[in-house]
Amino acid sequence: MKAFLTFAVAIGLAGIVTAEDKKAEPVGTWKCEYEVGGQKMESTLVVKKDGDKLTGTMTYPEKKESKLKEPKLKDGELTFATDVEFMDTKFTVKYKLKVDGDKLKGKAVAEINGETHEVDIDGTREKKDK
Repeated sequence: MKAFLTFAVAIGLAGIVTAEDKKAEPVGTWKCEYEVGGQKMESTLVVKKDGDKLTGTMTYPEKKESKLKEPKLKDGELTFATDVEFMDTKFTVKYKLKVDGDKLKGKAVAEINGETHEVDIDGTREKKDK
């Protein structure tokens, strides 16, 4: 009886972990909205899985695409960085995004010419065509 109870608890916990992992699944195409200098902007984040590693790209306005650097998912938080070039200035943007089902929310931070800039990001996963 004790062994059965232990087994039942283990299966129950595995179910909880699986549900939490699924809730924080970052793989997919995301439309990310943010505001810079009072102007609303949109980027497309594509996250893929290559074995047990995450990969992907962020496509910024004007169709400039940047590979994700060191994308990781831990405790439902997706972190990565991208290199961006805007008006002849190159800089790195660091992202921390909380994944919750088909929504993500977080911040992007960049240091440009010695100044730190931070924007709020809201994203929605695109639905797959059936």
